Amino acid sequence: MRLDRPDTQGRFAQFGGQFAPETLMPALEELEAEFTKAWADPSFHAELDSLLRDFVGRPTPVYRAARLSAQYGIELYLKREDLAHTGAHKINNTMGQALLTKRMGKSRVIAETGAGQHGVATATACALLGQECVVYMGEKDIERQALNVHRMRMLGTEVRPVTSGAGTLKDAVSAAMRDWVATVDGTHYIIGSVVGPHPFPWMVRELQKVIGEELQTQMDGSAPEHPKPDVIVACVGGGSNAMGIFYPYVGSDIDLVGIEAAGYGLDSGQHGASLVAGSPGVIHGSMTYLLQDDQGQILEAHSISAGLDYPGVGPEHAYFKDAALVRYESVTDEEALEAVHLLASTEGIIPALESAHGLAWITKEARSLRGKVVVLNLSGRGDKDVEQIVEHS
Repeated sequence: MRLDRPDTQGRFAQFGGQFAPETLMPALEELEAEFTKAWADPSFHAELDSLLRDFVGRPTPVYRAARLSAQYGIELYLKREDLAHTGAHKINNTMGQALLTKRMGKSRVIAETGAGQHGVATATACALLGQECVVYMGEKDIERQALNVHRMRMLGTEVRPVTSGAGTLKDAVSAAMRDWVATVDGTHYIIGSVVGPHPFPWMVRELQKVIGEELQTQMDGSAPEHPKPDVIVACVGGGSNAMGIFYPYVGSDIDLVGIEAAGYGLDSGQHGASLVAGSPGVIHGSMTYLLQDDQGQILEAHSISAGLDYPGVGPEHAYFKDAALVRYESVTDEEALEAVHLLASTEGIIPALESAHGLAWITKEARSLRGKVVVLNLSGRGDKDVEQIVEHS
């Protein structure tokens, strides 16, 4: 069963909640109250919808991948989030949260980023609205996502390197959380995915579900060129792009498949497949599936994709897994790299490494998908990953 809202404890069944310091509880309560009020306010929606249309470029198109469709014997469609302003779905969330920041009377924004797309989207929204912006980014991710670091700085954002831990997304989230604890009175933390303590997973889902709602209109079965999907596929790191396209379809007869990062292989122990190979625990303020050892210590995740290099996942995805509402699979770094080259050479589209994980699974499962209408959420473009792709190809 799809839940419109988590329960009064901020949970989706056993998952979610607010495992946060006492100093943050008033801010979380304020945030829930302010977002609830804004989400019921037609003027807030009017301003957000105007920005999504005129600034972000929504609705994003759906494109039939003709050559791959013929090659696989399926009808493959791409939901082109890579064509949204800044090059990924992340801007849907940051525009909404930046408007909420203004509504709350706060002038400073902090964020975390892995692949850099959420950082760029946050920096863009803050530049537009005249807000101070600080983005925390792991040292390792700064090296492999240099282009996005330059973009954030051009937009007037301070990028703060995080050297603790493995220097990746998990560590950036931890650093941003510490900043928020110390500066909560004048700062809003724009979390980039459906993770963290309540109300963030619910709030980010509400801001990202525009993807699936558009798709319902674009592929409604009203004409041969607009067939209803049989299968919808999306990559899953924290899980916001997948949540955005899945949520309006949850509980329908459409097969929803989330693809995690198998990294060097599930048996290697170096992967980011929290749902496929993890277990329930607490990370960054919520109960969810995560990668942990027998003592409950969080393990380092690995993926060639910086955006999937996270040892946890959004709690609503954990609920979907246990309720068998969404199926979760995984593909390796090598398979994702092959999918990048495949889409580039057959359709003229260079996808983000994150999105390529979804195409890699479709490629593996093409025989079983034959004759079906398959939609891949192309969550981002691959400009940011070119150096990584060249290095590992």
